[in-house]
Amino acid sequence: MVVYTVGTFDMLHVGHLALLERCRSLGDVVAVGVASDSVVKSYKFSVPVIPLDQRMEMLSALRCVDIVRPYHELEYVSACIELKADVFVIGEDWGDKLHNKDVEYYLKNEGKEIIQVLYNPRTSSTRIKQNVIAQPQKKTHSEQVIVH
Repeated sequence: MVVYTVGTFDMLHVGHLALLERCRSLGDVVAVGVASDSVVKSYKFSVPVIPLDQRMEMLSALRCVDIVRPYHELEYVSACIELKADVFVIGEDWGDKLHNKDVEYYLKNEGKEIIQVLYNPRTSSTRIKQNVIAQPQKKTHSEQVIVH
């Protein structure tokens, strides 16, 4: 069985790994669609910190992932058809936008399965970014002023 999931996968973390390992437990082949910067910008406030090619390279290195492919439009049906996906895994923030409804309709009509998973509460890319921004800035050696 082919399991397909999609996401940004910015700043790869244990929550991503848990999702991908869950996908692996559902089938023989795990395919991951990675959102391009322009796709992310169309529904989020900012673009990813890590460039698309690097996000894809990181995912490709994981044992639990077999196929990594970018997507440049908010449309999932064509990838499901090309990959012959049997299971489509979605996150808890999945919504009712037209592109989501389109793939749900297609999968249900084809007798395919949609599985919604909860995110790992331990971390998220957003939380990691917030923690980095909140770090106090240390002065470099050249910025330190010696007062006598």
